[in-house]
Amino acid sequence: MRVYHERLRVPVSWWVLGLLSALMLGAGFLAGFDWEPALAVYAALTVPLAAFLLIWGWQRIEVSRSALRVGKSALPLAQAGQVTVLDADQTRALRGPRADPAAFLLARPYLPEAVYIAVEDPAGLTPYWLIGTRRPAELAAAIEAARPAARAGGTPVG
Repeated sequence: MRVYHERLRVPVSWWVLGLLSALMLGAGFLAGFDWEPALAVYAALTVPLAAFLLIWGWQRIEVSRSALRVGKSALPLAQAGQVTVLDADQTRALRGPRADPAAFLLARPYLPEAVYIAVEDPAGLTPYWLIGTRRPAELAAAIEAARPAARAGGTPVG
């Protein structure tokens, strides 16, 4: 059962700006050539742009009773330690100068806030997860709410 779910879609403003850029670049070809080359340029610019924005916005965050899933990665909630909601400045610092290269990071430039999850893993391979989200307080609350049951012997991550 899902406790929390979020899809990190790209904002509409990015779509509008990307399409306007493609139209302006294609207009240069339209001015000097027939419509066939201009159409080819429009397609060559618009299709990869749309594919990029769709793929980038396809990422999901889910909290179930036993795990935090981000894309294809999963963190068993039994291993989740301290959960902290970060503001934009704290998030920027942990994405940059204070970042640990071994950490799991999901960052998008249109997600200024994040949730920090310390990992209590005996192997110690990943010190923390930093997850960019539109609703950091809700994500942190969902992790906090589901973690006790996972530590008490909830279903394993599968």
